[in-house]
Amino acid sequence: MQDIIVIVGPTGIGKTKLSIELAKMFDAEIINGDSVAIYKRLDIGSAKPSSEEREGIPHHLIDIRDVNEDYTVYDYQKDLREKIAEISSRGKRVIIVGGTGLYIKAGLYDYTFIPGTTNNTYDELTNEEILERIKKYNLEKVPELNNRRRLVRLLNKLENAEEITNNKDNLLYNIKVIGLTTERSILYERINKRVEKMMEEGLLDEINSLKEFYSNSRILNSGIGYKEFYDFLFRDKPLEEVLEEIKKDCRRYAKRQYTFFKHQFDTNWFSVDFKNFSNTIDEVLSFLKN
Repeated sequence: MQDIIVIVGPTGIGKTKLSIELAKMFDAEIINGDSVAIYKRLDIGSAKPSSEEREGIPHHLIDIRDVNEDYTVYDYQKDLREKIAEISSRGKRVIIVGGTGLYIKAGLYDYTFIPGTTNNTYDELTNEEILERIKKYNLEKVPELNNRRRLVRLLNKLENAEEITNNKDNLLYNIKVIGLTTERSILYERINKRVEKMMEEGLLDEINSLKEFYSNSRILNSGIGYKEFYDFLFRDKPLEEVLEEIKKDCRRYAKRQYTFFKHQFDTNWFSVDFKNFSNTIDEVLSFLKN
């Protein structure tokens, strides 16, 4: 099996565009690595690639769950490995693209989960909020506030009331990890404009069409770009404040994505040329061919 290409990086950096171009060049199929794009009807807020943007390239693990269904990293792990085997059996190369680092790592590394447990990333929560949940269990000792990985791992264990074991440093596949990056100020500006573009594309209509599901949908109450609308729909929060909150949450999430991909993968970083994206494509292509 050829090396799996993994494209990672913060939100709004150009991962989708790069994945399409590489898929055409390498006769590859794409597997989604974003936890929100898993769900049907969450199109605009997740920046899910449209059928036109996919340019005929097969995409997998997109639109496979309804918004009122749960889907965990354990589910993703199983589905990802099945898709890797299926695509490879047809002689196609595999490209995984997305920003949910824990999902991707759990699928590619030897993580062992106990069936039936939930393993959340808690992307919707700050470190302070995670710590407050942990304190409710009255532990004698809790992790430091700035150690997000330990906070997330501990809260998962507490909420599952079960042990989770893994050999997380044991890589199961040959992979090449491409990380896209840019200056922080440029990224934050792109994130802000991206939220505004989502509104122009009909995000509010999408949210209103999902209103009835908010009462029992975990993803709508946790996914960035959706959870922020709860107070707008049910507590009359001004729309302007909601949009500013989404921008803020996206910026915070981007910082956490950088941290994860820098420390959890052997990532090869490429600075994106937004004025001429073909330069970035050529640079990545040269690296992959060598």
